[in-house]
Amino acid sequence: MSTVRLAVRPLEFSFSLKDRIYEALKETIAGMDIYEGMGEPRLDERQLSEDLGVSRTPVREAIARLEQEGLVRIVPRRGVFVARKTKPEILEMITVWAALESMAARLITENATDGEIASLRTLFATMEDDIARANIDEYSGMNIRFHQAIIRLSKSKLLETMTETLFIHMRSIRARTIGENDRVQRSIIDHMNIIKALEDRDADLAERLSREHTLGLAVHVEKNVTYLD
Repeated sequence: MSTVRLAVRPLEFSFSLKDRIYEALKETIAGMDIYEGMGEPRLDERQLSEDLGVSRTPVREAIARLEQEGLVRIVPRRGVFVARKTKPEILEMITVWAALESMAARLITENATDGEIASLRTLFATMEDDIARANIDEYSGMNIRFHQAIIRLSKSKLLETMTETLFIHMRSIRARTIGENDRVQRSIIDHMNIIKALEDRDADLAERLSREHTLGLAVHVEKNVTYLD
């Protein structure tokens, strides 16, 4: 099992150093493709302390916090691993995300301005089906930003907090599966329909379309994803 070296930079000392180390590691893990390749990425505690320019003690404390959140696993005598969820766990997470994001869509119809909703459409202004399929990495990034924006535009701080850790896994599994079974075309159609419902301030439709869109990911994972078994 190869060890992953996180792209972290040295931190300046401050009274909130522990929190800054924790945030730096969490942010870096959030940007990883956790489900790319086989096996859980292994972290090197000594290398992390060197890269951050700190002692190993606060790094261990940060790792302990990340373990409590389910983002890493500490295996005695083996090391620290970025946690990959099992297929049943992923399916459960997708179901919970569907509930939370669909509520966010409903809240957008009540709380977001016309300009904020219009910003969702501009994400895909130059990304039609053929272009998206030819530039799958670029579209994948737009897809992730769309779902982040749905949560943010709900203007519910509690929803943002509840989805923060969950999104790390959702981001990775969406990125891994978006290029499978022509899901790009379905994704573009779903996004446009959700945006139209938001623009029309149709709370019931926006909520339903958002929920169905995410549950469609669950169906795909259940039927086609074997690398989580």
